[in-house]
Amino acid sequence: MQARKSFLKVHPFLKTGKTPPKRDKRNIKLATVLKKPPAVPAQWDFDLDLAKSPIPTPVFANDWLGDCVIAGRAHMTIRFEYFEQSGKVLAITDKQVINEYKREGGSMVEGQQGLNMLDSLNSWRKEGWKAASKKYTIYAFTELDRGGVNDVKVAVRYLNGAYSGFALPNCWQDQFQRGQRWDVIPGPDGKSNPHNGHCVYICGYTKDGPVCITWGKKQPMTWKFFLTCCDEAYAVVDNRNPFMKTSPVDVNALNVILNNI
Repeated sequence: MQARKSFLKVHPFLKTGKTPPKRDKRNIKLATVLKKPPAVPAQWDFDLDLAKSPIPTPVFANDWLGDCVIAGRAHMTIRFEYFEQSGKVLAITDKQVINEYKREGGSMVEGQQGLNMLDSLNSWRKEGWKAASKKYTIYAFTELDRGGVNDVKVAVRYLNGAYSGFALPNCWQDQFQRGQRWDVIPGPDGKSNPHNGHCVYICGYTKDGPVCITWGKKQPMTWKFFLTCCDEAYAVVDNRNPFMKTSPVDVNALNVILNNI
């Protein structure tokens, strides 16, 4: 933790907050529950290709609190409900995000902030979370292949996004604040750093790389950055009825696996 504390003293304005990934052999792989490998376009963005009007990108207190695991969930939930409710933008508040962060055991103490993505996904699926006067759960989640790009594209195009964790290099905040895309640079500041664990919601991708939402804005990155720094990534199957008819996910195969976990 000491290296992370030192880094936050140098860069005090934006907080990360994802703990190191847990590996679970029971995690469902996206490729094992697809009906067939679906075709993906060269680029796709939920906000640009599906939304009829701009969707807000709130900070959800992630500028001062290490609640990125729940902030990412909030951005994803907004888009799930936008898709399901034909354009309705869910009014999730900072307070609701902070409450869920604390409910799942997130600390408010500087240097101890953060949550584990896998634990949080399991809580989201089994217990749900309260946002905008309603409890929201998910049907299932699947693990993405971090060694390639196709799983990310499938998740974004057909499952409304990818829930992804990164070990950000030390150059992350300088690039972000300069309005630059995240990219791998030479030297120690360009190397993936496990002390800078951060969770983001990937809402789109271009030919150059994924586009995520974090700290109140859309942040592009290169595919090289994703392949180098992503240490966990998931597709989330939303708990809604329409997905069974339109999703490339084989629901019967998914249910068999879920029943045996």
